[in-house]
Amino acid sequence: MDTDWSVAERVRYHRQMLLPQVGEAGQRRLKVARVLVVGAGGLGSPVAMYLAAAGVGVLGVVDGDVVELSNLQRQVIHGTDDVGRLKVDSARDRLAAINPEVEVVLHPFRLTAAEACAVVSAYDVVVDGTDNFPARYLINDACVLLGKPMVYGSVFRFEGQVGVFDARRGACYRCLYPVPPPAALVPSCAEAGVLGVLPGIVGCIQANEVLKLVLGIGEPLVDRLLLVDALTMQFRTLRHARNPACPVCGTNPTITGISDVSTEPCPNDRQPKESVSMQQITAVELKRRLDRGEVDLVDVREPHEYAVAKIPGARLIPLATVVAERGQFNPARETVVMCRGGARSAKAIDDLRKAGYTGTLINLVGGITAWSMDVDPSVPVY
Repeated sequence: MDTDWSVAERVRYHRQMLLPQVGEAGQRRLKVARVLVVGAGGLGSPVAMYLAAAGVGVLGVVDGDVVELSNLQRQVIHGTDDVGRLKVDSARDRLAAINPEVEVVLHPFRLTAAEACAVVSAYDVVVDGTDNFPARYLINDACVLLGKPMVYGSVFRFEGQVGVFDARRGACYRCLYPVPPPAALVPSCAEAGVLGVLPGIVGCIQANEVLKLVLGIGEPLVDRLLLVDALTMQFRTLRHARNPACPVCGTNPTITGISDVSTEPCPNDRQPKESVSMQQITAVELKRRLDRGEVDLVDVREPHEYAVAKIPGARLIPLATVVAERGQFNPARETVVMCRGGARSAKAIDDLRKAGYTGTLINLVGGITAWSMDVDPSVPVY
């Protein structure tokens, strides 16, 4: 072994180096590898911790959020004492405790087009640990343009997916999904839920794929999508191929640079562009009007969300049933419609209008999250 390896390092990685596929040469490749983990949440937690334990030399962590109590059920890189801290700071401390030999580079912001290429270009492998489509497409496009492999993972309730997208030798993410799905059709984990251990399962598989890529061993999940069903504990693999018509890696690409369109926040947590023409109301103004008894309030979230956090006086009518239950609305009064962030309530208003409802409907900007931040901090943010 090279003389610059300390005794502690030799002991730490001994069992890994016993593997003939790793050995001293492989551990050297890990030591000089640079891996970027985008997202220090449910997926990024196990990925970063296991890569640190394995001896990856430089770990970049991208995240602009702070730790919330609702994160701790699945984001195991953080602890109760970290609530309120930047996730990247919490992650740095945990990774240093696991392996002080690893250099952790913090990127304390949400990845946008302005810095995507500069950040991604500094690393050998990029891990998608995000929970929204705009970020995923941004990461994919940057990786294709810069010739970097992207290790993709996603979770939803009891199901997960893992794949390796490397346009140098196979398909990219856009080959499978050329454009993001409509925002209102994609519930977030906060809305749909996720089994706490599932991101751990999927994240560990992602970490495994990163190690294989760095070491140059095994068969990475290139042009294969691994599907995980935690309820039945079944794994399936779907094969796919590069799409010659892919807009970013195809024969005649139409995407030749990073677009700001790909950098919008999670569609389920923002006010959608198509709702700009709707009447809107802030949480502070809603409080005033509720106190004066001037408006009705309808909550279109799911019952389990309503049980966690609610605004006094709101009637629960889930989005899926809002059109069928429109008889509960009073056309003679103005009705404010709310959800978690503003997207589902905007869709509810649009659906009600299309169904012929003629009363005044007003969308709560920022949903119950804005209510918690601007009116009543005792209402939990989830």
